[in-house]
Amino acid sequence: MELKSERNSWALVHAGRPVIEHSLERPCCYVGSGRESVSMYHGNFQFADFVEERVPLRHARTEPAGAGLRVYLGRDAASEPELVLKVSCEKAGAVIEFEKSAPAINRLWWRVAAKPDEHVWGCGEQMSYFDLRGRNFPLWTSEPGVGRDKSTYITWQADVHGKAGGDYYHTNYPQPTFLSSEHYCLHAETTAYADFDFRHGDFHELQFWAVPERIELFAAPTYVELVGLVSTRFGRQPELPGWVQKGAILGLKNGPDHAERILKLSRDRGVLVSALWCEDWAGIRQTSFGRRLFWNWSWNEKRYPDAKAWVASLNARGVRFMGYATPYLCSDGAIFKEAKAAGYLAKNATGADYVVDFGEFGCGIVDFTNPEAAHWFSRRVIRQEMIDAGLDGWMADFGEYQPTDVVLANGAPGMMMHNAWPTLWAKVNAEAVAGAGRRGDILFFMRAGYTGVQAHCPLLWAGDQSVDFTRHDGLQTVICGALSSGLLGNAYHHSDIGGYTSLFDNKRTPELFQRWAEMAAFTPVMRTHEGNRPDDNFQFWQDEGVLAHFARMTRVYAALAPYVSQLSSEAARTGLPLQRPLFLHHESDPQTYTIQDEYLFGQDLLVAPVHQAGRSDWEPYLPKGARWLHLWSGKAFEGGERVKIPAPLGEPPVFVRQGCADQALLMALASV
Repeated sequence: MELKSERNSWALVHAGRPVIEHSLERPCCYVGSGRESVSMYHGNFQFADFVEERVPLRHARTEPAGAGLRVYLGRDAASEPELVLKVSCEKAGAVIEFEKSAPAINRLWWRVAAKPDEHVWGCGEQMSYFDLRGRNFPLWTSEPGVGRDKSTYITWQADVHGKAGGDYYHTNYPQPTFLSSEHYCLHAETTAYADFDFRHGDFHELQFWAVPERIELFAAPTYVELVGLVSTRFGRQPELPGWVQKGAILGLKNGPDHAERILKLSRDRGVLVSALWCEDWAGIRQTSFGRRLFWNWSWNEKRYPDAKAWVASLNARGVRFMGYATPYLCSDGAIFKEAKAAGYLAKNATGADYVVDFGEFGCGIVDFTNPEAAHWFSRRVIRQEMIDAGLDGWMADFGEYQPTDVVLANGAPGMMMHNAWPTLWAKVNAEAVAGAGRRGDILFFMRAGYTGVQAHCPLLWAGDQSVDFTRHDGLQTVICGALSSGLLGNAYHHSDIGGYTSLFDNKRTPELFQRWAEMAAFTPVMRTHEGNRPDDNFQFWQDEGVLAHFARMTRVYAALAPYVSQLSSEAARTGLPLQRPLFLHHESDPQTYTIQDEYLFGQDLLVAPVHQAGRSDWEPYLPKGARWLHLWSGKAFEGGERVKIPAPLGEPPVFVRQGCADQALLMALASV
């Protein structure tokens, strides 16, 4: 990148075109003030903002600052500067530091030069749209909502009954970072509420409810190199544990007798099992939403008597055990009382312990801004109650519910700490794993995220999809989530096979489970979930045909282990995700830039999951510049067009890149 400046103007230029450009006629920066109103109900947030002032800072005065510039921005030449920037750049990128701002400024709008035909990706884990162009994306970690499409009946019902309908931009994991098809990445270092608007033809407008610390830009000649730079900036995950790739993780939550029965049945039918994941290990409570967990993170001896001996028995049979935890403690649990007595809970405005409503039960917030409290949770809860008790992994759930009016030990406003909480939560988990000396062996996974979560969380999961094929909340949203988050340094992604949320008579079907399992076989981790209402929904062991199908998909998954192991090593070395957008390796093919329902698994496998009910054929797009072998028939296709292929249950649309080093290994999957 190059830095250029003239009288009243300056610009950052990449590959001959401006990325940031400021002049009297076209200022890049607007500032002002506003008053927001924020309400939360069960992790769903509603915002109202009254903007009191918005003005352009047209006048720029620059002076040398080392190898860069210091820029003074004001309304006109006669007024005092309201914003002071320090801009520095090098070949691979640039940094814009916000050194000073007028005290009254609590809104900032920043413009980035754009092209009408430009593509934009990223902004964390986006579930509805991979190419962000043409839409705006508020960036606030929250429940994603049920349905996530305001035009559908199920979303309307969720809104009416629980203010939980959601929209296309709602996500557990936002991040103020995007990649451009102009081969650069922009990241804003802030935890403030933000809204990235990509609807304009010649500029992107980034809105912040506080002046950011800085804006960072990275540039590279290829997307592969750019993703490497991004992953270096945010952190990389360790290689996947080898035990995970031995089979599926079975999610079972009805006590040890139920788990043993399903484990035996599954193994008898040929299902390969790497672990049991029993999220009810700490107990359950029944609510109107369904069966919920008892948030006291310790073995529930009534539900799991002699648990340590049982886990040892599982381990002796080659099966690991995984559990569940959140950063919150239920107020009727013993660990809550321990945290309260030690003064480790966050407060409300009156100085009392803040209790959050999680839907018919309340929980205290362990204040992770207090180093002693964070270390206590890591050591006392995760190390002692979980790792030392035999858990080899867990779902580290939630992280999005942090209230905006909470009073914290570090004194930071709740509005600024809300987005920061998922990363703090990930760090607490990672500290416990590292302290036990088991990084790269224990596997915890999270749905919540924000900037920096990559350095601590070894695996993302896609959250709570509906148990259906719907466009904005069903199976295909998992692909979009994997692709968007993968570009930002999250190498590993997976989902609940068959979805999770079953409300308003929406129920999982055998076909949905099978199609989801077919996709999961070609992802880093294969894991089932009984869902929020297990008794009302189809489970894989209830049908012999589905059980046989699932067993075969687990064998395909396990047979992929040598290939996945190579990809895992590559991810640790280069930052490349395992699930990749088609354009990452096919830059010269413009058709690949907007495809969000297919992915490359590594460079050599193309996976195009069937995500519609009742289909027995499919028409995936095959990128130019390669010949592709259909996995099940061996038939070769030239890239550069859509091809119609049979796709019966058991033969998901998967292609192998002809001539790749692993061609024999990958084509052998058809005979597993």
